[in-house]
Amino acid sequence: MADVHRREHNALDDAVDDAVDHAGAVDAADGIVDVTREAADAGVDHARIEPFLAYLSANRGLSENTLKAYGADIASCLHILRLRGAGSLDEITVDDLRSWLADESRGHARSSMARKVVSIRRYFAWAYDHGDIRSDPAAALMIPKLPHTLPAVLNERQASDLMDRGERDADDDPRNPQDPQDYQHHNDHHDEMAERSVRGRDHAIAIRDAAVLELLYATGIRVAELVGADVDAIDAGHRTIMVNGKGNKQRVVPFGAPAARALRRWLDEGRPQLCTAASGRAVFLGARGGRLDQRVARQVVHAKAREAGVPDISPHALRHSAATHMLDGGADLREVQEMLGHASLSTTQRYTHVSIEGLKRRYRQAFPRA
Repeated sequence: MADVHRREHNALDDAVDDAVDHAGAVDAADGIVDVTREAADAGVDHARIEPFLAYLSANRGLSENTLKAYGADIASCLHILRLRGAGSLDEITVDDLRSWLADESRGHARSSMARKVVSIRRYFAWAYDHGDIRSDPAAALMIPKLPHTLPAVLNERQASDLMDRGERDADDDPRNPQDPQDYQHHNDHHDEMAERSVRGRDHAIAIRDAAVLELLYATGIRVAELVGADVDAIDAGHRTIMVNGKGNKQRVVPFGAPAARALRRWLDEGRPQLCTAASGRAVFLGARGGRLDQRVARQVVHAKAREAGVPDISPHALRHSAATHMLDGGADLREVQEMLGHASLSTTQRYTHVSIEGLKRRYRQAFPRA
């Protein structure tokens, strides 16, 4: 029975992980700062938290923002309970944890409280599994019920407009200005070469950004999976990419011809412009040649959405859009589950609701007696 409850908890915890991980940032009201510093300020030995966060990073594939949020939750909890007389983890009871959560609930939204419950539940389960405590006081904690919200998605026309915007920017090569007199004012040859170098780098970034958009939308992969991909993971002949998902689980995801063209152009024309000794085998590179940062990838999607005149979206919204459009096109639910790397089919089923809502909307618009 305990194993059943733990599996149920893990499924719910995974859903909260996914929500927090793809929010792009945590609530500003939570004041997330460096976990080590917060733990030290709270009088908590951060050595008790860091191994757990390392475990989450290696086995859950969570983003830096999520790890910071979970670490800060744990540091805060342990600090308060220490002030209340709990000298060790073994002395903490479920009533202690419920009391702390009750106090926290006065200043935080339900979504933040759900994250705090998951943070504490995962931490004490980990401590129990590693023999640090004799029993798990957090096992009985329940996640507060969250309002059911459908994922935000672009419609197919908006997604097409977004992809077209990225392609147009990639086609607009600043190294070849329309006015041949643009360079006549550069008397110094070195200045001209330096400017050409900058323009070449900017063009390479535009090609990269187009490939980022196309691949995110074509595959529905997570932004962490995108930036973590290596060149060797791409099979151009079969148009697939192998990514490392949550729990370091690998899966092979197909992509279509537009994404294949954008990716080939990036690898042939753009990547060599940015490549340095620090690039390694990373598919996508930052302006200085290192592996592309998740935050930069998120900024790319937001900026291109703004320029394309479509609703402001995140990389995860592109993932939602890809899943919804695949289901609209007749894809099987389990195929979409496998493509997205969802552990639970119930997570994928959220997108069926989006598809049904879209069908209802089109029905009301088209049918005179709707």
